[in-house]
Amino acid sequence: MAPFLQSVRVHGAGNEAALPKRFVFVVKSSGIDKFNLVPEGLENHFVSPDDGKKLGNRGRREGPLVDVALADHKLPEKLAALETFKDRLTVIQSLSGVGFRGNHTKGFGTLSLHDSEKVAVAPSLDCLLGQHLSTGPYPMYGMAMNGQLLEGGWKPEDSYCYPNLSAYAAAKPVAYQGSPKKAFLELFGAAVATPEQLEKKIALNGNLMDFLTKDARRVEKQLSGDDKERFALYMDSFDSLRKIEEKKAALTDRIQKHAPERTDRYDSISPSSRIESHFEIASAALVAGLTNVVTLRPDTLGVKYSELGLSNSVHALGHLQDNKASNGWTGHQARMEVEKLHLKQIAKMAKKFAGIPEGNGSMLDNTMIVYMSCSSGDHHCAGHDWPTLLLGGMGKKLKMGRYLEYPKYGAKDHRTVGNLYLSLMQAAGMKTADTFGQPDSSLKDLDLKGPLRELMVS
Repeated sequence: MAPFLQSVRVHGAGNEAALPKRFVFVVKSSGIDKFNLVPEGLENHFVSPDDGKKLGNRGRREGPLVDVALADHKLPEKLAALETFKDRLTVIQSLSGVGFRGNHTKGFGTLSLHDSEKVAVAPSLDCLLGQHLSTGPYPMYGMAMNGQLLEGGWKPEDSYCYPNLSAYAAAKPVAYQGSPKKAFLELFGAAVATPEQLEKKIALNGNLMDFLTKDARRVEKQLSGDDKERFALYMDSFDSLRKIEEKKAALTDRIQKHAPERTDRYDSISPSSRIESHFEIASAALVAGLTNVVTLRPDTLGVKYSELGLSNSVHALGHLQDNKASNGWTGHQARMEVEKLHLKQIAKMAKKFAGIPEGNGSMLDNTMIVYMSCSSGDHHCAGHDWPTLLLGGMGKKLKMGRYLEYPKYGAKDHRTVGNLYLSLMQAAGMKTADTFGQPDSSLKDLDLKGPLRELMVS
């Protein structure tokens, strides 16, 4: 009852704005197809009007901003799982993020909007939000299928990995947990450990840190320049671990209340089972207050969704287009079915949050689930169109239940992913600059300052 009672106290004080805000970023690989995100009854600007064929990376036809209420239209097949949450869903199309190199992924540039595929050069959006919003032991928690993007002989990671997505600062990437079982023990160890075991662990960590601190003074005297700076970062990591354990110990009762039931599914290597486990653990971590920001990496290019009858990898599906996959689907159909698998888990998470009272509404009213790709809209894409789904609420700071399609790249009133990120940051209560990330020199004649006006309530 801790989250509910906390919201009751906040509501009793008459301060709805003080309710905790949360974000879930679901970042898939290989793009999100844009042509099957258009609600029924609207002109589809991403297919040819002559033969219905899908248009290419920069194929959106000329036209003004499209801003309509989803309530007036039936959702397309791909979004059917979210029909119940139509009033909490906003689909955004034709935002650009150009200038970030990457053959199959923008890497760290996905969430930092810098040209930094493999090396972090700036903090990422999820980490910035986590540092601003989270009061628990983890500013931001990440879970991924694995680290490498293009890997042979694919299998899910069984420990920490680096998917090159999140960073607290330049050269400070975030390691993601690949194993559901290890994530469960790491996050909810207090749910299965005795008080004596917890106290012993904290004491051991404290003794280790005390020992390292004393020993570090001797080592530090022998270092200089960059070596000394790297050593300081190394020591900071140990101190952070101790603080994490101390914060988790303080949340023991809350963790025990909201920890998910540990199942055999946590050991499964099936992509759908692994994804379901990641979503389940992430949901529980947010409810328990262990973090307020989670980033999930549901697949990479080497993943094979055998449970869908596919022997083709995600990478191979991206190249098929109208050609047939192993189970007879076209490449377009197979990609949609993969996305539907992800969206089913997003709907399940949203349903859980909607059932938890918070203030005058529910936890979902103060949580934003963001579904996007690390490679914008297509398998090989330069970033001219970066489709994004928003589901949930942010304290009524964002207009939900909308379909927003901006003018194509370079046209008047075109906007960028940077404008969207500013919208999310401002809705979360952060003070921001006029722009976010690396500017696009090709759009220097457009006014790209500030958040998306069409998305903000005021």
